[in-house]
Amino acid sequence: MSNERGSVELVDVTKRFGAMVAVDKLSLEINAGEFLSLLGPSGCGKTTTLRMLAGFDQPDEGFIRISGDYVQGIPPYKRDVNTVFQHYALFPHMTVSENVAYGLRQKRVPRGEVAGRVAEALDMVKMSKLADRKPKQMSGGQQQRVAVARALVNRPSVLLLDEPLGALDRKLREEMQIELKLLQSQLGITFVFVTHDQEEAMGMSDRIAIMLDGHIEQLADPESVYERPASAFVAGFIGRNNFWQGVSTGGGVEASDGTIFVASKPEERVAKGDAALAAVRPECIELSATDPGAETNVVAGTVAGVSHYGDVLQYVVRTAARDVIALIPRQGAVRLAPGDPVWCHWAPSEVYQFSAAQADLVLAEPALEST
Repeated sequence: MSNERGSVELVDVTKRFGAMVAVDKLSLEINAGEFLSLLGPSGCGKTTTLRMLAGFDQPDEGFIRISGDYVQGIPPYKRDVNTVFQHYALFPHMTVSENVAYGLRQKRVPRGEVAGRVAEALDMVKMSKLADRKPKQMSGGQQQRVAVARALVNRPSVLLLDEPLGALDRKLREEMQIELKLLQSQLGITFVFVTHDQEEAMGMSDRIAIMLDGHIEQLADPESVYERPASAFVAGFIGRNNFWQGVSTGGGVEASDGTIFVASKPEERVAKGDAALAAVRPECIELSATDPGAETNVVAGTVAGVSHYGDVLQYVVRTAARDVIALIPRQGAVRLAPGDPVWCHWAPSEVYQFSAAQADLVLAEPALEST
């Protein structure tokens, strides 16, 4: 592992709270200057992992190195990291400048240096004009910028962000995603970003560590995670997928409803005859008002619901075994109404095949949306 400033290494890290194992023998290397997201559902261990990096919690087993230095037992204020929390934790009685300067004064940075570094940090987050305001006089997005400036003013090698955009409305959240990513690129600081929002992680990260039950299911760049999911859980958690359960045919899956899936590039090799899952993403499903006549990769049903999402139409198709979600571009799309017969079909290259080990995690039926 690199000793470069901003590099992070976790080796066989385990954290328990009583009988519960929150993080289970987790190993992870983060490159200096990388934007890495820890992504997963509630209780997967991502926040606990971040707290161990920050020093708020200590691992029960394994070790952590930051910039090549072992950090076991070192308190948060002595680590070369800073943390931005979801609720900002700004001092309400202090101005923006005073909030940002607080950490520098605690470290006894010379008074003459404090003003310059505060001004620099506020300029980074475009908050210089509001330096004399107090938190209650600012919007949520402005407070979030101040929290980032307060963390950056200490010039850490690693910035830890724990769901920092969770309290913002959708539009502002999307704007701040762009700003944070641009800021990270400009500064070259390592960002470790905790989120449960898949789109947020996909849009901001260099790599994503998808966590489940205290371990990493897959670690890869966003495109690889989406196009080549390592497990059924990842395929269902990143984006959306339609899953069918059945038996492996060796080159695909025969589902319990009789649908035959031919997979040109199975993600998991499942022995012929073993329980298996087939998956097809909604945007990869084509709809036909007439029977295409194919014997594989096709299922018949009835339109149960249609939803409009700008340039995309979402169809819910009720088949004999389950509801199928299809996303069809509005431009040139076949128009179907609830009650119409329809055939869903897809190419072999769009079929994912997995073992059935995680079937309970991914086989929940999609909710029927209003028409």
